[in-house]
Amino acid sequence: MKYRITLQKDEDGIYVAKCPSLQGCISQGKTKNEALDNIKDAIEVYSKSKKTQ
Repeated sequence: MKYRITLQKDEDGIYVAKCPSLQGCISQGKTKNEALDNIKDAIEVYSKSKKTQ
C-alpha cells in the first residue's frame, strides 16, 4: 500500500517525516534519504502492529 509522506527540516537541521494517514507515525533522519528510509520502516512496523490488535 502507498502512503503520502510529509518531509520537513526542523530548527536543528533534522528532517522529520510524517505519514498523516497513520496517526502518530513519525520518524526522522539527518538527511532526506535517511528520514525517508526511517519512515518506511516506521510504516511497516505500524502496519504490523495494527494487524495484531
